[in-house]
Amino acid sequence: ASLTQFNFTTTNNTVNYKLALNITLRNSNKRVGVHYNGIEAIAYYIKKWFSTVRLTPFYQRHKNMSILSPIFEGKQVLSLRDRDLSKFELEKSVRAYSIDVKLSIRIRIKYRKIKTAKFKPCKIDCPLKVYLSTSNGTTAEGFRTTKCGNVHFFSDPDAID
Repeated sequence: ASLTQFNFTTTNNTVNYKLALNITLRNSNKRVGVHYNGIEAIAYYIKKWFSTVRLTPFYQRHKNMSILSPIFEGKQVLSLRDRDLSKFELEKSVRAYSIDVKLSIRIRIKYRKIKTAKFKPCKIDCPLKVYLSTSNGTTAEGFRTTKCGNVHFFSDPDAID
């Protein structure tokens, strides 16, 4: 993760941001492929939405890993209460921000020649602690890889062998 801008202006309640992520999706099943027909990465700060990135649909073969690279960039009006502003000021002082990213996906499962109808499994929640980069691209602390969670499309992840 790389956070190169995260500023909040109280005069117009606007956050300016630039956050780049690498998200790894793993299909560990031996025979089932996954069509990702719709993927959205949705960013929140203090439980308030500030950006959505729509990613390109793709097919993921069985026993495969895919890397998604959403870039959240722009500005957005956020209504922060006094305690939210206090949290922002604290995080600003240590240059480390708590940003939640949720993945909303619409998929179809493929097994041999059979494809399921499109469906939306649960959202995948990724609570991140991201350090603001300095002007030369370094951070006070390195980003730690965050395991966001598993979504199993079958009750047993290896049900179809």
